Amino acid sequence: MTRISTRAALAATAALFALPAAPAFAQETPAAVEDASDIATGEILVIARRREERLLDVPISISALSTEALDKAGAKDLSGIQGAIPNVNIVQGRGSASSANFFIRGIGQPDALQTFDPAVGVYVDGVYLSRIQGALLNLFDVARVEVLRGPQGTLYGKNTIGGAVNVVSKKPDLNTLRGEGAITYGRFNEVTAKGYVSAPLVADKLALSVAGVYDDRDGIVTDPRNGDKYNDRNNLSGRAILRAQPTETVEVLIAGDYTRQRNALTLGQNTAPLVGFDYNATFTALTPFTIAPAAAGEWDYKASTSFNNNEGQRLDHWGVSGTINVDLSDALQLSSITAYRKLKTDFFVDIDGTTAEVGDVFVGTRQHQFSQELQLKLDADKLKGVLGLYYLNEHVTSHQEAYADSYLRYVSTPLNFLRTIDDEQDTKSYAAFGQLTYDFTDALSLTAGLRYTRETKEYFRTTTATTSSPVFPAIVIRNTFTFPNNLPAPFNTADSVTYEAWTPSATLAYKPSQNTMVYASASRGFKSGGFNGRVNGVGDVTQVVNGATVIVPTFKPETVWTYEVGAKGSFLDGRVNVSGAAFYSDYENFQARVGGGNTGITGGSFPVLNAGKLRIQGFEFDINVRPATPVTLFASVGYLDADYKEFNDGRRAPAFSCNPTGQAITCRPAFAPPLTLRVGGEYRIPLGEASLSLGGDARFVDKHFLSVDNRAGLTEDGYWMGNLYAQVDFDKFYLRGAVRNVGNTLYKTDGQEFSSVGNIQSVYYGDPRTWNVTLGVRF
Repeated sequence: MTRISTRAALAATAALFALPAAPAFAQETPAAVEDASDIATGEILVIARRREERLLDVPISISALSTEALDKAGAKDLSGIQGAIPNVNIVQGRGSASSANFFIRGIGQPDALQTFDPAVGVYVDGVYLSRIQGALLNLFDVARVEVLRGPQGTLYGKNTIGGAVNVVSKKPDLNTLRGEGAITYGRFNEVTAKGYVSAPLVADKLALSVAGVYDDRDGIVTDPRNGDKYNDRNNLSGRAILRAQPTETVEVLIAGDYTRQRNALTLGQNTAPLVGFDYNATFTALTPFTIAPAAAGEWDYKASTSFNNNEGQRLDHWGVSGTINVDLSDALQLSSITAYRKLKTDFFVDIDGTTAEVGDVFVGTRQHQFSQELQLKLDADKLKGVLGLYYLNEHVTSHQEAYADSYLRYVSTPLNFLRTIDDEQDTKSYAAFGQLTYDFTDALSLTAGLRYTRETKEYFRTTTATTSSPVFPAIVIRNTFTFPNNLPAPFNTADSVTYEAWTPSATLAYKPSQNTMVYASASRGFKSGGFNGRVNGVGDVTQVVNGATVIVPTFKPETVWTYEVGAKGSFLDGRVNVSGAAFYSDYENFQARVGGGNTGITGGSFPVLNAGKLRIQGFEFDINVRPATPVTLFASVGYLDADYKEFNDGRRAPAFSCNPTGQAITCRPAFAPPLTLRVGGEYRIPLGEASLSLGGDARFVDKHFLSVDNRAGLTEDGYWMGNLYAQVDFDKFYLRGAVRNVGNTLYKTDGQEFSSVGNIQSVYYGDPRTWNVTLGVRF
């Protein structure tokens, strides 16, 4: 597996491109130009600011991936664009086939528990998805994916402290029958079939689009004991959109979607010895023993589990939405987005990834949400912008079971261990936001925005841990904890919290010419606080503050100020497109879940801390060059310098507050690689009435940590990965062959840190080399 240092990669980049010194830039990923509205100028239309405008005119760090770019990238879901956008990490979440782990500029939230809000907002046609479960969306009827970096609170309905992923579906065409279909076969018996059709029902008035995808692939992980397969894909998704335009000034969109997933377990590799405890005869002392050693050697996509093969992961996720756009005048438009979504998951997860029963869990979640957003959009001669009101009502419950029969012994005799958890949370979020842009001249403009957010959360949790012995029936130890009732007074009534915040933004933009822009911005972001959804006892909410032990039943909101300067431009009739940004972010009250002690029957603790201050600075740069009509070359680079200015964990000595092993005090934020790099290109060859396209890219992701407290085993050392494709386009048909991960690079995508129970520290890996062949038709 190829490794490279940050310094060497930066030097290689400079030598390769020999670009002149310039401000750092961030714009569209180059492949997005393929579906541009005007190939000659490279113009791309986006709705990042809630109105359609050229990407070149948007003073925001934004990347846009078109349908063709997504297809050529082999993106089956959002994780397929990993590495394609600088300073953006989008991977499959740990131990789950459908959860999404989104980090933008080093900020995200990998824990899928419902009491933790995502730091990166995912929106589908303006509808916010509250949970990271089910957010790994299949991309089958998507016009484009827009990724906005940095806080976006004055534009979007929900808080987006780290950034926003905006998925834009194709609108039904009111006048023309359109459609496409494709079938793919690939390695690991991959079979993917997708179709899309848009048909006018009443010319100029009514149209309907229907899309669906079936995606199935054998597991890439094999149990060497019996040949069972894990880490597979088995997805079925569909979406229908009805578009009505009864008058020239009124448009109505009604959409419904459904996703069904039936997957086997997702297994990783344990990187640390699993440790259990042996009680003496009087239950007065515990002796640690090794349950299983750390995995030896390099990961070979083989793993065993203590589960039977009939335990897997089931997800049902559906939603309906209605959007009404009314033109009140030539300059004013009123929009309403009403949505309801429902999520049901039943996941078995083998956290430790071994035949030992230490981190084996079941998590069943039931969630539904209702949201309403109103937008008043202004597009006058000198003044443009949007004013909005937003409401979200979310209810989520879960039932969890943890099985750990290998974890405890009584005089060397195994004990049965079962922990059951039932919890419930209600969230109500209210917001008013607005952003206005005033054009002083054709070249100079000022954008100012303000958001008010108020969120109320109610939470209840009960936990019961039971230990018993099949050999000695008299041994039954049961411990029940109800949160917040079992907390000492006066905290035992703290079942509801309310947070509110004002978050402004301002941007000054200057356009020296129609196709160039420079800008500077400042914005404040906010992510709500809440309850620690992993509380199993008073120890989980006990913290040391100024030398005194106190009860802290909740964690506070996280806030950030982000300052950014950027530029973007299109030159030589659109043959050269460059963009970029440099940024500096100051985070306060950074929310961190850290490991507690490994303490026998109580199962350790899982404190959530407002650990302190986080500083992130860096830059992004994109360039797209067309030296000749058939040739496209592109490159992008992202650099992050992320560090904790404070990391306060009162349970540990200050010198070892970040790294609990005491071996190295690195204190680096997780999922924040210092360098991300992408280079590639495409060459098109005319073949009479057809054409042949040959393309590919190489991606580099630098060393980064997969856990908050920088554990040595939960580290990705950095990697290169390459992808290639060849596509023949006929009049309506196309044939494409693609290879992803050409060099069969072994790389980690996520990690599980549950050292509080059995010293569990597991990692998950990306796909090995895969290939596929696709036959498609468009009409």
